[in-house]
Amino acid sequence: MNNLLLINASPRGQVSHGNQLALELVSALRQRYPHLELVERDLGANPLPPLGMDYAHALTTPTPFDAPLFEVSEGLIGELERSDALLIATPMHNFTLPAALKLWIDYVLRIHRTFSSGPEGKVGLLKDRPVQVLVSSGGFHQGPRARQPDFLTPYLRQVLNTLGLFDLQFTYLQGLVFGDEAVRATLDEARSALSLQPLFNPLVCA
Repeated sequence: MNNLLLINASPRGQVSHGNQLALELVSALRQRYPHLELVERDLGANPLPPLGMDYAHALTTPTPFDAPLFEVSEGLIGELERSDALLIATPMHNFTLPAALKLWIDYVLRIHRTFSSGPEGKVGLLKDRPVQVLVSSGGFHQGPRARQPDFLTPYLRQVLNTLGLFDLQFTYLQGLVFGDEAVRATLDEARSALSLQPLFNPLVCA
């Protein structure tokens, strides 16, 4: 493994619990791959420009991939194509993913470029690679304490599958608004689960 792409979709940036855990996973990977190159895409600190009418028109008309309208999209897709693994740290906002991550998806999920569409539906054009998604939430959306729906997981799974990415793992950091003890408990639980995954087994649990 030479290249890891880290997408941080939290508006809390570097101090978000998901991003901090993601950086722990990066350290674990570097124990096995000392020359691992990390590419960080912080969608909160460096927001992507909104999509406009010209971009929408370019998607539906014959437009060269190197057209200026696709510059941002091509840059983001290039980061994804060069990665050997993808790590996404995202909060759950209003039962689903935040707007910043949705905008990143709208740039990288592009017909004729990262997926094709035919009689049998959409087919991903990217090479499969391991994808780890860390989902942070104030409440509970998974397990016996779940009291709210989770639209993030099925949607993001469908998006990644459409790109051609099927080696997916989701880890949930739940109950983050219930105080420091609850935060420590969910982080420890996540570390224990992640340490059992082949990709991250050098992780040292706290």
